[in-house]
Amino acid sequence: MNFITNLWETNRSVFFLIVVLIIVTPFLIFYLNKAKKEHPKGLIAAALSNMGERFGYYIMNAVLVLFICSKFGINDTVSGIMFAIFYFLIYVLSLPGGIIADRSQNYKKTIISGLFVMALGYAVLSIPVFAINNSMAIALTLTIIALILIACGNGLFKGNLQAIVGQLYDDFEAEAAKKGPEALAEAQSKRDSGFQIFYVFINIGGVIAPFVAPLIRSWYLKTQSLFYNADLPRLCHKFNQGTMEGNDLANLVELSKVQESGLGDFCTNYLQTYNTGVHFSFIASVAAMLISLFIFLAVKKRLPNPVRKEKASVQDYTKEERESMAKDIRQRMAALYAVLGVAVFFWFSFHQNAQSLSIFARDFVDTSAIAPEILQCINPFFVIVLTPIIMWIFASMARKGKEPSTPRKIALGMFIAACAYIFLIVIACIHNYPSGTEFKGFEEAVKMSMKAGPGILIVTYFFLTVAELLISPLGLSFVSKIAPRHMVGMCQGLWLSATAIGNLFIFLGVTMLNKFPHQWMTWGVFALFCLLSMGVMLGMLKWLERITSDAPAEEK
Repeated sequence: MNFITNLWETNRSVFFLIVVLIIVTPFLIFYLNKAKKEHPKGLIAAALSNMGERFGYYIMNAVLVLFICSKFGINDTVSGIMFAIFYFLIYVLSLPGGIIADRSQNYKKTIISGLFVMALGYAVLSIPVFAINNSMAIALTLTIIALILIACGNGLFKGNLQAIVGQLYDDFEAEAAKKGPEALAEAQSKRDSGFQIFYVFINIGGVIAPFVAPLIRSWYLKTQSLFYNADLPRLCHKFNQGTMEGNDLANLVELSKVQESGLGDFCTNYLQTYNTGVHFSFIASVAAMLISLFIFLAVKKRLPNPVRKEKASVQDYTKEERESMAKDIRQRMAALYAVLGVAVFFWFSFHQNAQSLSIFARDFVDTSAIAPEILQCINPFFVIVLTPIIMWIFASMARKGKEPSTPRKIALGMFIAACAYIFLIVIACIHNYPSGTEFKGFEEAVKMSMKAGPGILIVTYFFLTVAELLISPLGLSFVSKIAPRHMVGMCQGLWLSATAIGNLFIFLGVTMLNKFPHQWMTWGVFALFCLLSMGVMLGMLKWLERITSDAPAEEK
């Protein structure tokens, strides 16, 4: 008991990590057993390989926006734009990555190449290069090169592994079809839950990863007799640049506990130590990529390659049959593009977790006990905990013949995402939060009196996670159901490209948070987009359900 008390008092981040691991472990065992008993044999192998890669990625993702600000002294908006472009590339490059795998028909080699390239990118990012001769050009160039390498590697990896999972279920259903219609229906009912399990393993890495960089950063600060504070990097940069205004100088003196005459040395030392600790954390990302590569190499023989139809079988069709098949493919691609259009607005709203919600956590939430980056573990934690509940609800509805279609689930997800931002609107109105820019100018004591507790983000991420579970894994399942077999990699790439387009505009969240005179206006924009997307989805519902149900069995 004394150990727990001491740990709570000395390092609450480690305490929270231990609690999270204790809670998550039984769920991990549950998913492993369920996947082993009810799903294709290769699902666990593919999920474990993906989990390692996502662990490395989320180490970086949790800190990237705030790290760009703290290292280069760039404001929130510019940092947000850099992150948005990177996030856009992460997903849009999955389209050429899928096309490369489709044309070469060597999905596994493409995936392996992607892991190598990502490992190289993280290795470059882990090098603590700072300004040389008062120029940030070299450090900034290296950072950009590293992010481009990570994005390219992700493009080769991400969509193609998902295509392999889709092929697992194609083969699973084909085997079941040999046993009769009932066995086929049972196998087809497993696809959505299979992609949910696959998605959970992504988040097992994601729930631990946000702790890595803050813990290493705090450790390295302590080795230099320094301490963590979320506001110090911004104030140190402003002091070094000579752009301090209002209460900035008084706040810096109060937080640093250093006399004004010693602030120059303190700021330079603090920034270098703070950011070196973050650089060192990316070494863990390199290790995660190599572990993921090792797992994939060990299990790749058990994983299928998505296959084309043989040309000979096409030659047996009559002209009318070929025209009918071409029409069917056009309809299915039209349905795919329609859902992709809705997905753009969801990802624009959801991926604020690494943008405006991170800035909100840094500035408007009391992070004296736990770093704002660590709060990003809430979302993957909820994914792990809530997935079995959602799976049980839909399984119960399926047994009664009342399970909603995948398009209907996606529409419901958009409504629940809107609820997250409606909740934030209420909170912003209650606290009368101004713009982020105005809030930063307040005295330190005033800001602390206005800051909310972490519970605000817990509730927000609860709604967003439920929405995510109804949209992201089921979107992947929807794509795998309607994608023509010879275009499966490309179609998975299109889904990720829709995510990329949404990501390209996520920087607007930070801009609105800092510029709009009242914070509730920012959250109102996201709530409106989610509600409009839900309405569009409901308007297309019958058409989408018909297209999905009409997909030929051999193509599903």
